[in-house]
Amino acid sequence: MKVNKTIIIGLIFIILAGIIFMTDLLNPIIRPITYLFLMGSSKGKDIIFFGLLGLFLILSQLIKKDIDTTKYLKISIVIGSVLLILGILLEVIFRLQMGIGLNTVFCSMTNTMSSTSILHTHLIKSILGEALNQIMGAFIQSDINTGVGLYQYLPGFAVLVILLFPFLFASIVLSSQKRPWPTNFLLAFFSSCLFIGITDGGMFGTPAYVGIFGLYMIYRNGYYLNLIVGTLLKDKELLKINELIQPVYRNRNFKQARFIFNRLLIWFVVIAVIALRFTIAFAGAEPDYYTVDVANPTGEIDLGSISTDVISTTHDNSTNKTTYHINSSYNEMALINDLKVPLNNSCEYYTVSWNIYSYL
Repeated sequence: MKVNKTIIIGLIFIILAGIIFMTDLLNPIIRPITYLFLMGSSKGKDIIFFGLLGLFLILSQLIKKDIDTTKYLKISIVIGSVLLILGILLEVIFRLQMGIGLNTVFCSMTNTMSSTSILHTHLIKSILGEALNQIMGAFIQSDINTGVGLYQYLPGFAVLVILLFPFLFASIVLSSQKRPWPTNFLLAFFSSCLFIGITDGGMFGTPAYVGIFGLYMIYRNGYYLNLIVGTLLKDKELLKINELIQPVYRNRNFKQARFIFNRLLIWFVVIAVIALRFTIAFAGAEPDYYTVDVANPTGEIDLGSISTDVISTTHDNSTNKTTYHINSSYNEMALINDLKVPLNNSCEYYTVSWNIYSYL
């Protein structure tokens, strides 16, 4: 593999990931940027994103002989979509198994606090986090949440889901071979977002949207993306390579209406998935008050400043679960985060009902 500009850029991104891992010096610069497409960026996400981005760019220069990159890009889209759907199915099975509501945020208090919900799942993340802890646990910093607190609650077969990850990785690497540099970089970018989306956020999270729909955009419009960039930059070499690699676009034999539909289909799908997310969020919302279930409390719990917003408290001895009804004026995310302080080392887990209206 001959060293070229793409490989050098890839190495720079990997070095950047290493710098982020070792120091917080670049956080004020990096975090506001990655926050936009990684949905609440964190140190762990930034490290994985830049590490994968660099790795995909380097590996895109691996194979020199002709392969059907479009076929492997299709495979990547299919496997990525399957993993996103499996993440939601795991959430449903996990909740039915635990006997908790589908419209709740589950917060494990084992080890570090780890949360998950159908709208923002971390279950697959917990599987990979457990594997990382077994391999390099001593090197993982305390401010990187691997979600391992959720692992113990997963059904046994859930571990099998990660067997799809090597296939997704391999298909992405194969789909990136011998591509013009604009779509090569975009493919690496979207693929990195997809891996993060699958593990952190799931099908309804921003990284997943960016990742899976980005891959589809390259699949349908890769030629035109290269054409636009090449024309704007007046890069004759790029335009020539683009025509040689994808000449099929120059001789479309099907009807114009179908051609336009295939180009616009992705946007209809994006709108449909976003609409589904908000439909589920509003349908499952509990706007009158929050229902907070605390499982296996170790004794009397002092909720501190939250106590002034508690409407009622009940305890079920048969399940050893304390239920609080809390004023809906609280922001949902603020309540989840504020509860982890008084409930630390005071219970096994707690759940909080959804209230999307608190964000309005």
